[in-house]
Amino acid sequence: MRIAIGSDHAGFRYKEMIKTHLLELHHDVRDFGTYSTDPVDYPLFIRPVAEAVGRGEFERGIVLGGSGNGEAMVANRVRGVRCSLCWSVESARLARAHNDANVLSLGERLIEPGQLIAIVDAWMDTPFDGGRHLRRIALIDAVSSG
Repeated sequence: MRIAIGSDHAGFRYKEMIKTHLLELHHDVRDFGTYSTDPVDYPLFIRPVAEAVGRGEFERGIVLGGSGNGEAMVANRVRGVRCSLCWSVESARLARAHNDANVLSLGERLIEPGQLIAIVDAWMDTPFDGGRHLRRIALIDAVSSG
């Protein structure tokens, strides 16, 4: 799977861990930065990830920050993106199963290191349930394209 990933300085350490994990699973991963823990403005790194997913260049995106809140807000401003802020395996599973989330937002300051990869794997491995959720996704997408 083609995956875009990006973070600010507060999410850099987890971004690197996730990137290594995804590469070990033979995913095609493009890192949009940042490339250190030096302070940066997160929209400069998150928006390009979301735009690449929105254009269909990548099937999924993962964005990270201290809380993940601002990163989700930036990503969700891009047409075609359904970014979900997740903090547990169950929130990640439901983001995919019910919302067909194509971008995952994570907060490094809010997730224990031992839970990080399990959350990412749940999000990566869970298929969209479709069914009754299809009409809801259509309603979400109609709002973002209006």
